[in-house]
Amino acid sequence: MSEYRELVKSFEKIRAYMRDFYVYGFRSREEFTAKSARSYDDEKRRIESWLGDYMSFVRTASGKNMFISIDSRSCVHNPFYKAWKAKSFTDGDITLHFILFDILSSADKCYTLNEITDIMDKEYLSCFENPMMFDESTVRKKLKEYCSEGIVTAEKQGRKTIYRRAETTELPTQRDAIEFFTEVAPCGVVGSFILDKMPRLESIFGFKHHYMTNALDSGVLASLFDAMGKKCSVTVLNHAKGKSEARENRIVPLKIFISVQSGRQYLIAYQPAFNKIKSFRCDYLSDVKICEPVPRFDELRERLSEIQSKMWGIQTEAPKKCKNGSEMVEFTVRASESEPYIVARLMREKRCGTVTKIGEDSYRFSAEVCDSNELLTWMRSFICRITDVSISNREVERRFKDDLEAMYKMYGINSEGEVEQ
Repeated sequence: MSEYRELVKSFEKIRAYMRDFYVYGFRSREEFTAKSARSYDDEKRRIESWLGDYMSFVRTASGKNMFISIDSRSCVHNPFYKAWKAKSFTDGDITLHFILFDILSSADKCYTLNEITDIMDKEYLSCFENPMMFDESTVRKKLKEYCSEGIVTAEKQGRKTIYRRAETTELPTQRDAIEFFTEVAPCGVVGSFILDKMPRLESIFGFKHHYMTNALDSGVLASLFDAMGKKCSVTVLNHAKGKSEARENRIVPLKIFISVQSGRQYLIAYQPAFNKIKSFRCDYLSDVKICEPVPRFDELRERLSEIQSKMWGIQTEAPKKCKNGSEMVEFTVRASESEPYIVARLMREKRCGTVTKIGEDSYRFSAEVCDSNELLTWMRSFICRITDVSISNREVERRFKDDLEAMYKMYGINSEGEVEQ
């Protein structure tokens, strides 16, 4: 039988199971064919060790479907962060880690690579009959890894490289700010690690809309933010829905957009192969690798800022049929003086549009957008108050009106607005 361990070596592997099967999948064990049944059972037990209190199932004709069910009113801290704290290490990793940090026990102790390996051999490993040996290359790679993480510094002194422990960073004391950041910000798992070092206290926060599954994308976002800070391009694998194989893309990451309605995170990036700025779902991305700096980075950011003035959601260009490069959407909303909350909502949610009072109880919404189709769901929420609609994309306008007709038929209402007997 295969061995089950709670710890994981590759987070991307467990992320794929949690995302594709438990978060979005709702498939039975028999329907999950990406891996063997034994592999699935191992990963299922591992995930249940972290999320056992939130696992549910339903029996269907196809079998037993497992899924994650979380009530954000009773769950203050994101349970998905537990997956990030289950990193596995080899015996060699652990041994080398503690030896190195015992040698570099403070910032005033500094040694070259040769000096560190000599100290390890003479003072730490020589007392064992069959010691675990580490060659110079292994130690160099581990020190390089720690330098990239900022916990060890490397300084050039002539032809030598001196390694020393970085200055200890004091933990911030604003617990409430950290706790809020942990639950609402991208890469909030950083705050979760900091909270683990603090005394446990009852949280003062509660969340009506708590988008917890974004925790699985923290590693991808961290790499993308790093690339943006360095103004570099990246290569990334895109696991598009419905595609059997991931496609590698070389792109320039520009901004991260987060939907306030669904919590879904999108990367807006420039794709040199097509000379286009387009969006990518962050939960479909993996294996981000930072490449060379992009001299045009600031120019591309400016280009995106211009496009943003016409973006309603995440679409960055108009449909191919559109000749003007943008589409106009206009509709009139009826709201009496006793209903100021309707107007307030229009003003609050208008985004790139404008709202103008055109009558005693009439207000006109107008917007020039990249893709008018993105507005339909929002427009339907005003459906009982809209008196007229005009969309330059006639296909979208027809779809909106056809949906109205279908609703009328469903409720037995005729063209004059009367209920049919």
